[in-house]
Amino acid sequence: MFHPESSRLARFASGGSHGLAQSLFQIGGNAGSAIGPLIAAFLILPYGRQSIGLVALITLIAMFLMFRVALWYRHQHLSSAARRRGPEPAVTVLPPRVVIRAMGVLLILMFSKFFYLASLSSYYTFYLMKKFGVAPEAAQIYLFVFLFAAAAGTLLGGPIGDRVGRKAVIWVSILGVAPFTIALPFADLPWTCALSFVIGFVISSAFSAIVVFAQELAPQRVGLVSGLFFGLAFGFGGLGAAVLGGLADQYSIEAVYRLCAYLPLLGIVTVFLPNVGRRRTAIQA
Repeated sequence: MFHPESSRLARFASGGSHGLAQSLFQIGGNAGSAIGPLIAAFLILPYGRQSIGLVALITLIAMFLMFRVALWYRHQHLSSAARRRGPEPAVTVLPPRVVIRAMGVLLILMFSKFFYLASLSSYYTFYLMKKFGVAPEAAQIYLFVFLFAAAAGTLLGGPIGDRVGRKAVIWVSILGVAPFTIALPFADLPWTCALSFVIGFVISSAFSAIVVFAQELAPQRVGLVSGLFFGLAFGFGGLGAAVLGGLADQYSIEAVYRLCAYLPLLGIVTVFLPNVGRRRTAIQA
């Protein structure tokens, strides 16, 4: 329930830089996920589960900040409604069939991206320990490298999309990462670390672009679109972790990585996305 309204708040506060705003919004969660393996390696493993209570202090700070942000958002929203007079803001006008087709393409891209990410974020440490004999603490550090790259890609994907276009970012992020994912199962340990960094950075740059692209397809339904795509992100990730875990038990973790390596090739469907965000049609009130 948190993400749809927060995504709409980020767009509301963006000043027109919608991709940058979405990236900044998403970077918090990605940065927290990246730091998680370090907390596991240097706090929980040495000192036990009770030590995680120290992290609750960050949660208390976040609660205070969110309370202040909610008050600001309420005030700004009411003020904006009171000031709204005359013509409505310009919006992109697309036929419903084009919007539906584009949403379907974005769903395929989301499936490709988050199923592959599930294979790394959920099973990367086990893959390293089984294939290369890496110690659990070292495997957590390797996972941090991947998640740090994913956070950096998320941060940069939005503003790059603002400058060069969302569709270009989606092309490069999904389809462009395929050569690296296909090479990963055949790499040694140093190359695996390097490839995981590139993969995390490139593939994660797409999400901000996808969310803003979808919002521009339906600019009057920003909350609905945001809820749909954040829900799919979590849903595909959870479903992917379960399905891939079952495959790993039945076959092997290496077989899972060889299979998932080809998922980014689904990025070819980006060709069916319309060009939005550049041409605007004014609608008079």
